[in-house]
Amino acid sequence: MHGLHLTADLYQCTGQERYMLDADAIAQLCREQTAASGLTLVDDTWVKFPPYEGQPGGVTGTVLLAESHLAIHTWPETGSVTIDVYVCNFSDDNSGKARQLMEGVIEAYAPKRVLRQQLMRGDISMATAPEQAVPDDLPESQTCWAQEQLTPQSRFGYRATASEKVQTPFQQLELLETPQFGKVLRIDGRFMTSEKEEFFYHEALVHPGAMAHPAPRRALILGGGDGGAAEELLKHPSIERVVLAELDEAVIKFSREHLQAVHRGALDNERVQISIGDGMALVDGTQERFDLAFMDLTDPDTPASALYASQSLARMKRVLAPGGALVLHLGSPVFHGSQVAQLARSLREQFAVVRCYGLYIPLYGAYWGLAVASDSLDPAQMTVQQVAERIRQRKVQDLQYYNEQTHGGLFALPGYYRDLLAQHYQLS
Repeated sequence: MHGLHLTADLYQCTGQERYMLDADAIAQLCREQTAASGLTLVDDTWVKFPPYEGQPGGVTGTVLLAESHLAIHTWPETGSVTIDVYVCNFSDDNSGKARQLMEGVIEAYAPKRVLRQQLMRGDISMATAPEQAVPDDLPESQTCWAQEQLTPQSRFGYRATASEKVQTPFQQLELLETPQFGKVLRIDGRFMTSEKEEFFYHEALVHPGAMAHPAPRRALILGGGDGGAAEELLKHPSIERVVLAELDEAVIKFSREHLQAVHRGALDNERVQISIGDGMALVDGTQERFDLAFMDLTDPDTPASALYASQSLARMKRVLAPGGALVLHLGSPVFHGSQVAQLARSLREQFAVVRCYGLYIPLYGAYWGLAVASDSLDPAQMTVQQVAERIRQRKVQDLQYYNEQTHGGLFALPGYYRDLLAQHYQLS
């Protein structure tokens, strides 16, 4: 039963109208593409639906393959189509043929937007135990390419085996086993963190602001359910309390079970208080003031978008202690330029000091932007010697990315990043 399952959701299709309305035309298209891909047609069946409320009816059909099936559903009233192709790889690797069939059908519909997904089906646990790394030489028939779309024109991905998916009331959590980064957490199709490279993001998120603060004692993290940011904060001996406000309790449970290499027990540390629920409700209701606040959330173009609005940033500022700082990620200046610039401008409207910075984050497939915002704290003004002395005094260890040299390097912005920000506010 082991095989590859591909799905595609097509929007604003501009291909021939008959491929939306005519069951015979769609059937012929599928037969031709099946033959061209080298798969074996056994039979097919098609249903044409009648018009409804003045709109033409769509077509639903299935092509039975010796290797499994192809299914198509059309919605002519919206110009949308869904396709799925499933092939068994029992006696031969049919993955390439399945992809060829899928792409051939998609091309005929000429959609303006396509959402592709893929899943390895059946017997994955027999090929690779979920708690073990995927071997580099695992046959392609036993893996898939997990991909993320950065923009409508760009996507990237990693060879992976999907070992577990959980649908929560808020989102879909997915654990991937990858030869490149070990266990990877993906949320709603977005790569979040991984065992082997999480330090790029978490160290860069936490330490520039924390090291600039003379003695951070209390910290707030919105999101951060993987525990990686909390783990980095606990490396600073002055930290007495970390409040981790996570909307989705399932993320905490998932991380405790699968991502020990990311949080290293921080989720159960006595200095960490986990608050499940709406993080902004906690912000609005608390009288506590924090030396550092982190927005360790999904991207600004996800359902978390409202938390990046100017009003939300002002609410975050309210819970900062004097001399405190807000830290958040902005997205990629390369792929999300307008978003990054807008967020930087919103921060500038709220804070006297806004220091944008960036680094390449392997799992995210891009150079990524972050920012520290404060009315007085300025991490960009720290010298190499000052950073080195604070690392020594605090005995901060187990750093794989951050050090006294990379601290300043994070704030040394490439020209295109500086120009992007300068279009919206004058750099201080």
